Formats: sequence, C-alpha cells, structure tokens
Amino acid sequence: MNAFNRLPGFVQTPAGRERDVLRLLPSVLVFGTLVLALPSLAARVFLGDGDLVEASTRLQMIDIVAFSIVVLHWTAVFTVGLAAFIVMVMKGPAYVADAYPLEDSETPDTPDCRQPSSTPIAG
Repeated sequence: MNAFNRLPGFVQTPAGRERDVLRLLPSVLVFGTLVLALPSLAARVFLGDGDLVEASTRLQMIDIVAFSIVVLHWTAVFTVGLAAFIVMVMKGPAYVADAYPLEDSETPDTPDCRQPSSTPIAG
C-alpha cells in the first residue's frame, strides 16, 4: 500500500516568487552579513589609536551593536526562508489523508438517555 496517495483531480498551482526568494536567500545571507560586519572592521582601522581604555570601550560597543544587527539579519533571513518554504509546500500536490470510510458520517450517533448510568450520584 502506498503511504502517499495523491488526490485525484487536484490541479497543482505553478511555482511563483517563493522559488526566486529561496534561490536568493544564500547570497542575501552572505553579503548581508559581510556588509553588516564592515562597521566593526572599519572601527578597528580608524578608531584604534588614542587612549587604550577609551578605544577598547568604543570598539566593544561597536562590536556589540554590529553583532546584534547581524543576528537580527540572520533571524529575518531564516523567517523569510521558512515562509517561502511553507508556501512552496502548500502549493504542492494534495494527498489523501484518511482514506477510510466513516461508519456514522451521515447520521451521527446520539447517546441513549433511557439507559441508567453506571456511576452513582453523590448526594
């Protein structure tokens, strides 16, 4: 028995922009990370001279801000990639989930109120 039975008569939606987004994500991740890390590298070149304590404090602050922005960028890229992947999966073929007949689907069973309950009533 095949575990994945395609739904007969289902028309698959053609691929759209989600494929383009998924193709662009690796380059956006790499180039965005490099661009966002440039201020930290530039600060080391231009702000490295002077008082050691003051220079190291400035460099630490710039590094913390640059790292936090890079992590935010990675999170945004991951979120966009996840959304594009979900759209791609949802446009895929439809499958039959539960292919078994329900016994009481036309007329649901109703509980019989005339039978006495087996649990005693506290009182």
